[in-house]
Amino acid sequence: MSATRVLCVENHPEYMGALKYMLETAGYEVMAATTGDQALYLLTSRQVDGVLLEYDLPDATGSAVRVEMKRIKPDVPVLLFTGVGSQTPFLLRFFDSYLRNSERPADVFEDLDA
Repeated sequence: MSATRVLCVENHPEYMGALKYMLETAGYEVMAATTGDQALYLLTSRQVDGVLLEYDLPDATGSAVRVEMKRIKPDVPVLLFTGVGSQTPFLLRFFDSYLRNSERPADVFEDLDA
């Protein structure tokens, strides 16, 4: 069984390393992108199971990139975030729980209470 593939889009290298480490530790295969164009290329050329997308990108807003991603692959979940900070562990737990329980969205919120 292959690992779940996550596209992580973050334009700050110092944060990308931390996000990639946390996602890989949770068992994901991580593809990294630093721009909206790179992210769209990877989304169209690779198998992607979920996207963690920074809002502030050098070539576009994350919300514009998200719209295009959902047009290309509407079934791939895209979580838009606004930077790495104290909320990051919660955000990654939510993302992990959602990807692992996509058929049962109510379970996502129960998992967060654990």
